[in-house]
Amino acid sequence: MSELLEITGLTSHYGRIQALKGIDLLVCEGELLALVGGNGAGKTTLLRAISGVQPATGGSIRFAGEDITRVKAARRVTRGIAQVPEGRQVFGPLSVEDNLMLGGYTRSDGIKADLDRIYSMFPVLRQKRREAAGTLSGGQQQMLAMGRALMAKPKLLLLDEPSMGLSPLLVSEIFETICALKAAGTTIFLVEQNAHAALAIADRGYVLETGRIVLQDSGPALLANDRVKEAYLGL
Repeated sequence: MSELLEITGLTSHYGRIQALKGIDLLVCEGELLALVGGNGAGKTTLLRAISGVQPATGGSIRFAGEDITRVKAARRVTRGIAQVPEGRQVFGPLSVEDNLMLGGYTRSDGIKADLDRIYSMFPVLRQKRREAAGTLSGGQQQMLAMGRALMAKPKLLLLDEPSMGLSPLLVSEIFETICALKAAGTTIFLVEQNAHAALAIADRGYVLETGRIVLQDSGPALLANDRVKEAYLGL
């Protein structure tokens, strides 16, 4: 598989606090990559740096062969990076359909076909397409946030804690959807508090601790790693 995203020596700060401390990471086309780590490890900061919301203070980010380290967030969307943020962040007063249409704001063609595709993927969104997004359940809002990102037709989908706050049944449904997206050819970078669920479906994984990558391997190998079992799987 060819490299889609290449991060080299990436650093990022919040004022004087260094959140990312020289991150080296690769995402290959068509793979599902998982990033696990404890609270405050820097997982969300890394995704925000990739999407352009959080500035990099050092190192480089290359996407599809192009250096995008200084490219603005909106331009990264047009290049093929879309993020489903932690906490969903749907536009509550707007309808479900308006939220989805906003996801495709950078595009000028094929919107209707992709809208139908999202509705086929998440039938409940079609049923509630005229309702305010803020009235949806947590699981439905997560589906909406994923659908909104997919409307941009991303080459790389960034998922930040998609299972947070959801019931076990809804978590299972969300992970089934993630697997289906991967099977359809979407490249996925998954940040997830549920380390077992994430590594169980990942091709490869990284472990992040206090802003540094401390382990990397295949998903199955990390699941079997004693250090990962003790720190993140409760075993």
